[in-house]
Amino acid sequence: MTAVRLVEITDGNRAAVCALRVRPGQERFVASVTRSLEQAATTPEGEPWYRAVYAGDEPVGFVMLSWNVPPGRPGVLGPYFLWRLLIDGRHQGRGFGRAVLDEVVVLVRADGGTELLTSHQPDEDGPGPFYRKYGFRPTGEVDDGETVLRLTL
Repeated sequence: MTAVRLVEITDGNRAAVCALRVRPGQERFVASVTRSLEQAATTPEGEPWYRAVYAGDEPVGFVMLSWNVPPGRPGVLGPYFLWRLLIDGRHQGRGFGRAVLDEVVVLVRADGGTELLTSHQPDEDGPGPFYRKYGFRPTGEVDDGETVLRLTL
């Protein structure tokens, strides 16, 4: 099993985490860490919760969720929504994405969550197959052109 740690982003690791990049061609599916942090800062109503993903002492990815959003907040899916999952291109295909989801599921369950939502562009070469293999299922909803998926916890 691939082991990861979810680590707070600090002044000491911010540059290394922001330097993480997906593989060429994947940029249309997932925003950069820098853009994600900007979105978190400008969208407080989304209750952003984010962490760097570490394997040992090396940052290998980034994850961001909307965390326990109160019901009925306009424009925000929730209460728990996987807003961003980025695994650096050099580290893809090694189980880190699945390991991150395993950690997130444990945390959301511990917080009382019963489902985790996410969304993706419906392109065949996008992350949809990865999420479906993990157990996410389409809800039938579309949000801003993206297919919404649900993982029952």
